[in-house]
Amino acid sequence: MKLATYKDGSRDGQLVVVSRDLTTAHYATGIADTLQQVLDDWSFLAPQLQDLSVELNHGRARHAFAFDAARCMAPLPRAYQWADGSAYLNHVELVRKARGAEVPASFYTDPLMYQGGSDDFIGPRDPVVVASEAFGIDFEAEIAVVTGDVRMGAAPEQALDGIRLVMLANDVSLRNLIPDELAKGFGFFQSKPATAFSPVAVTLDELGDAWQGGRLHLTLQSTWNGRKVGMCEAGPEMTFHFGQLIAHICKTRNVRAGSIVGSGTVSNKDWARGYSCIAEKRCIETIVDGKPQTGFMQYGDTIRIEMKGRDGQSIFGAIDQEIAAPA
Repeated sequence: MKLATYKDGSRDGQLVVVSRDLTTAHYATGIADTLQQVLDDWSFLAPQLQDLSVELNHGRARHAFAFDAARCMAPLPRAYQWADGSAYLNHVELVRKARGAEVPASFYTDPLMYQGGSDDFIGPRDPVVVASEAFGIDFEAEIAVVTGDVRMGAAPEQALDGIRLVMLANDVSLRNLIPDELAKGFGFFQSKPATAFSPVAVTLDELGDAWQGGRLHLTLQSTWNGRKVGMCEAGPEMTFHFGQLIAHICKTRNVRAGSIVGSGTVSNKDWARGYSCIAEKRCIETIVDGKPQTGFMQYGDTIRIEMKGRDGQSIFGAIDQEIAAPA
């Protein structure tokens, strides 16, 4: 099934079930008001939503209406946890190579991860508001999963069983703020503003055989100012699968229902596939030409992030945003 959250003036919005083709929707009223409610009681509420999804997909839902992604908040508008990994080691290798540094051996066995702000996600059509263009505004096209409860000490294969939903993310980065923050030795903070997520989150069964071993084997498309800049394969080069990322968190603590875990920038060794963030393009330019040529995003720029199934249909709907100055 596919789930979305409509804006209704509240912090957590109104849960809706969305048809497989993203054309119609139905309020989940009577089953659950919010997605967090469902995650907290998944085994009882999810089957009821699945029944509604079946009715909707067969055109039998009595109060269905046209789905409008512009009305969507993030599927989970605020979460108990947002932890973002860097599961595509090609991205890390490029960044390190561009500045003449080696990748530590431990990076290939232990995932990189940071904990971002989870109190204020933005919707797939909301503007990305940044105080200054000088901050170095960058998009990051990613895949993310939403978890149920996963116990401390869970092995990667056990952690996979805790995945409830999959969605796309735009993990916005302010590149010019990152060096000074990392130099403090205390990680990202101001350089990571609010993250946006796709209009809908989907259960694993919606992905069919594209979901294998904790990886999503489909193409992630990034379109910057109307120009397609990334057609990156999300599956084969994901060094750490989602079970490993979740297990990394679980080494010392429980992961609770409503946690979101990101893949990090989707990246391929084949440069012809483009890029899922501008920083990677700049790294390639530095390696080839000795310096970056591509600038970061400016006010008025747009970014569209989308993934289509093997039938050519959009799975999650598109993140489609404009970079904006504060009002």
